[in-house]
Amino acid sequence: MDLGLFTANNVWMMVATALVFFMHTGFAFLEIGLTRQKNTINILFKNIFIITGGLLLYYAFGFNLMYPGFIEGDLGILKFAGFGLESPEGGVTAAYAEGGYTYWTDFLFQGMFAATAATIVSGAVAERIKIGSFMIFTILYVGLVYPIIGSWKWGGGFLDSWGFYDFAGSTLVHSVGGWAALVAIAILGGRIGKFGKDGKPKAIPGHSIPLATAGVLVLWLGWFGFNGGSVLSADPELTSLVLVTTSLAAAAGGFGAMILNTILYKNLDLTMFLNGILGGLVGITAGADLMSPNEAVVIGLIAGLIIVLGVAFIDRLKLDDPVGAVTVHLICGVWGTLAVGIFGSLASGGQLLTQLYGVLIIGGFCVISSGLILLAIKATIGLRVSREEEIAGLDLHEHGMDAYSDFRINEN
Repeated sequence: MDLGLFTANNVWMMVATALVFFMHTGFAFLEIGLTRQKNTINILFKNIFIITGGLLLYYAFGFNLMYPGFIEGDLGILKFAGFGLESPEGGVTAAYAEGGYTYWTDFLFQGMFAATAATIVSGAVAERIKIGSFMIFTILYVGLVYPIIGSWKWGGGFLDSWGFYDFAGSTLVHSVGGWAALVAIAILGGRIGKFGKDGKPKAIPGHSIPLATAGVLVLWLGWFGFNGGSVLSADPELTSLVLVTTSLAAAAGGFGAMILNTILYKNLDLTMFLNGILGGLVGITAGADLMSPNEAVVIGLIAGLIIVLGVAFIDRLKLDDPVGAVTVHLICGVWGTLAVGIFGSLASGGQLLTQLYGVLIIGGFCVISSGLILLAIKATIGLRVSREEEIAGLDLHEHGMDAYSDFRINEN
């Protein structure tokens, strides 16, 4: 391969890595914007811990657990290539990864993905989980569960041999976080005041919708690296197609959520609009490289409708999800994965069944593993803060500081 092309590929992958890293800013803005002022430091602390802890875990053993080098005869379920990082022969030349990037860029790009699963859980459990308990969960889930599941497809494991397809992680990243978020909020219970004596959900407004809006726009920008980088090279035709399908699905998702919410609730809800955009992005992620622009619009539009219906459904189940993470990342992640069997160049009845099998297997593993981790933590050090701490705010009780030291409002 020409040195210039190899260099261009690697530079694009490093840019994509930076864009995925920037998504953590978006997640942080979105979460603090949709929650109350008194828990801002707590949420920011969790997000920073996820990035730093996740990267170190991925360095220590996650990368080699996710890409263990399955060979013919392996079951393709679990294998470990060793601790730490050591560039293989040819790891910094075009001989590695068909000239798409170097070994070091490969690690860093995948490491940015690893932390996203725990970030999804962070938003769902906001405002009532103990910080220490969340940190332990993150270490175990990001360090072990995520890379094992990733190895089944991206590491060449059994789902890959079956033909399961997930281009950039509708299931392998988003629903992995979404399943854990669902289990966590079921175990934790709702925030104080979320459900009245009649059982009906009550809105608990976030303290900064402008920050939440900025967060979604940052995430949309970061998704160009998330999906565009998953081409794994700077291939002009495929990369540009992926960016187009990604953007169209996002726009259609927001539009679909806005229209359906207006029809059902007679208001132009900005938060639903924002989550519709995210739902469209999650929905297209599994097949962004396979879809035509028309198909991307349809997938995104359906994801936007799912957002409105899904948020209402989660509320009816008396599950408290402050940022809509379960609907956005789990339900839309499942939809996007199944859409690969319905739309695009792989669409067929057989592919749809394969996609469904993958969703069910990964979902079952996530539910069982996250449930065991969370129940073990609950039985030992506890999961939830006290009533008094929750009412006063986690910033003061968990961190001893205010996010806005010169402006504190009374909150229930």
